[in-house]
Amino acid sequence: MEMTADNQMKPLRDGTNGWLCVVEADGTPMCLDKEWQAWADGWMNKKDPQVKGIGLAYMLKGDKGASNTDPYATKAAADNHWVVSGPHVMVVLPDPSQLDALPTDPWNGGPWVMWKGTKYAHIMMPTVPTPKPAAAKASAK
Repeated sequence: MEMTADNQMKPLRDGTNGWLCVVEADGTPMCLDKEWQAWADGWMNKKDPQVKGIGLAYMLKGDKGASNTDPYATKAAADNHWVVSGPHVMVVLPDPSQLDALPTDPWNGGPWVMWKGTKYAHIMMPTVPTPKPAAAKASAK
């Protein structure tokens, strides 16, 4: 599937195993199981995700960046904790409050929760360390 600029999914080829792979409008590939497809439908349509079990998705080429706090931010801003992720696996749960005890720091060297406190909260599991943005590197010196 291809995700168009208006967040609609356009089929490229039908699959047979329940997974769906899409190319986002910015060219980023992402593959989602059925639970993540339900999550994506909720997110794209700004409604409650209908996640009934643990779901997996992956972006093995990484992404072009997203806010770690605002599910609908489209560009970096001073207050939206923008993060560009390298290759990663994502986990979604039926009850996002189960993620409350997990960290939100994408540069902690391990998994973190993206969009914590929202109905779209999910675990980001990097397969390589997440690179710190230039501003964060400069302030750490």
